[in-house]
Amino acid sequence: QVQLVESGGGLVQPGESLTLSCAATESISSIYVMGWYRQAPGKERELVASIRNDGFLNYADSIKGRFTISGDIAKNTVFLEMNSLKPEDTAVYYCNFKSWRRGLNNDYWGQGTQVTVSS
Repeated sequence: QVQLVESGGGLVQPGESLTLSCAATESISSIYVMGWYRQAPGKERELVASIRNDGFLNYADSIKGRFTISGDIAKNTVFLEMNSLKPEDTAVYYCNFKSWRRGLNNDYWGQGTQVTVSS
């Protein structure tokens, strides 16, 4: 069964950087968007950034200018470079692939990786 494997989370101090990585264990076809979500304790899961198959990049206002999403849809890989991290960035980060094939819209989710920003 296809899984998304995430890595790169950890504990850092404010102002430091982390890069998250995500890759599928098996090839996924017809992906139209890859993205990163995060969920902090007591809060709803929110979209952090996404990259669409037409090249459109979307960033949440809270991280715009600090985070950069990159990846390759064909290779089923996506990265999130996080710079100038703030305590409010603390959350579990999930990668997500969305695909449309044979009339079905499928969501693939990573297991989540903890990012903690604290002094």
